[in-house]
Amino acid sequence: MNASFLNGLSGTIVTPWIPSYHEDRQNFNHAVQQYPLIINYCRSARDVSNAVRWARRNQMALRIRNGGHNYEGYSNGNGVLIIDISEMKGIELDERSHTVRVQGGATNRELYEYVASRGYPFPGGTCPTVGVCGYALSGGWGLSCRYFGLGCDSIEEIELVNHEGQIIKANSRLNDDLFWACRGAGGGNFGVVVSITFRLPPRIRHVTIIEIDYLHVDAKTQELFLQTWQKWLCHADQRLTLLSRIYNSDADGLSMLVRGIFYGEPEEAICLVCDFLNLPGAVSSIQYVTFLEAVTIIGSAYPAFEKFYSASRFVYRLFSPCEISDIVELIQHRPEGSVYAGLSMYALGGKVAEVSVDSTAFFHRDAHYIIWIETIFEDDRFAWFNSAWIRRQFQRLAPLTTGSYVNFPYAGLCRYKDEYYGCHVERLEQIKQKYDPCNVFAFPQGLMSCEKCSIGRMKPAEGHILRDTEELPEQVPKEHKNYRGFRYIHPGT
Repeated sequence: MNASFLNGLSGTIVTPWIPSYHEDRQNFNHAVQQYPLIINYCRSARDVSNAVRWARRNQMALRIRNGGHNYEGYSNGNGVLIIDISEMKGIELDERSHTVRVQGGATNRELYEYVASRGYPFPGGTCPTVGVCGYALSGGWGLSCRYFGLGCDSIEEIELVNHEGQIIKANSRLNDDLFWACRGAGGGNFGVVVSITFRLPPRIRHVTIIEIDYLHVDAKTQELFLQTWQKWLCHADQRLTLLSRIYNSDADGLSMLVRGIFYGEPEEAICLVCDFLNLPGAVSSIQYVTFLEAVTIIGSAYPAFEKFYSASRFVYRLFSPCEISDIVELIQHRPEGSVYAGLSMYALGGKVAEVSVDSTAFFHRDAHYIIWIETIFEDDRFAWFNSAWIRRQFQRLAPLTTGSYVNFPYAGLCRYKDEYYGCHVERLEQIKQKYDPCNVFAFPQGLMSCEKCSIGRMKPAEGHILRDTEELPEQVPKEHKNYRGFRYIHPGT
């Protein structure tokens, strides 16, 4: 690659001929392998502006990346420019307004540590390495959402670099249409978000963390678990948000778990989850800890990376016993090479549902919960079998559910915009046309497919496309970690 080709870019530049390239190009999901032409690590909004302008001058497709956790790899791509903002980690707290300004590269863990040291909780995500801004822009489910709302509900202001490389702001008074759109559909569609100002909840020092494991159960017990789950949601205290899971793994066979955070004391928490504690095989730990300790415990279950295929849906109704049996059946037989297959349920309701559907771009406020199906494998030989399994199971799950969660994307959706955004699609497309008329910020499941403008669909200039036959630095093998890294209440039981 001619060095002059890179003139105009600032920050740190990584190309395929730099030794760190193979590590730098990786997504969190190693099942998706992509080969960008340039990775531009930006340290400032100016670096981001330079990158956007450079991409337009050179008619090169770009992608926006902070934590690299897009499950389908939409923050990455082949032969593209990646604008990586993961080094923009500034966090500033305003005690008078009880707000915190977070740069685009800060992660859940970094924000949790910052605000918790000052006595605040935050409605962030469960995975510590996910970028906070990316998480919140597409809704933002977390274990505080039933009490504080989704991540996007706390957004006060957004600062982004637009398609012309200009820095603009959006809030309730300025560019209010863009502000509406970015709270639920802002993940990569309208520009590069370089900072978000969040409203903080009241100071809270201690919370109750709930952990319940059920190892080596049977399918009937998993059915009973799902019946208990939907019954619990009908009368759940909004101070309590739970994640539950039924799964089938090499290590545990058929098993289940419940994880959650309760904004109250353990004695009350025990009463609120008594139905789960009374299920066969329950082993529990209910602790009164600091907020930071709670999110650290929850986050410890996540490995540095995984290889998986997955899909998400929203559940809006109660399932019949027969339907529950069909759902449980989905994970009774893992695909060839899979070390884990599971269904995860993420509770909604509470403060999430108190916000009107049209107040933000996040459409699925009235859903009871998100259901997410996944299979994890370790050997690339089995990738096809696991991908095909997800397609088949999704076809069985889809008729029972409505819509999908854009933060848990699935490439197999036929009408993805309707699935993600419901009746908000037309309004979102109008806002997209207004703020990104040339579709500079395009990706496979973006809001607009522009036929008249080529910028968003542009390939790298001939002579700069990375080809399979080109010689690259040898890839350094990584140590593969086993699936999910679950925390058991009593390891070995």
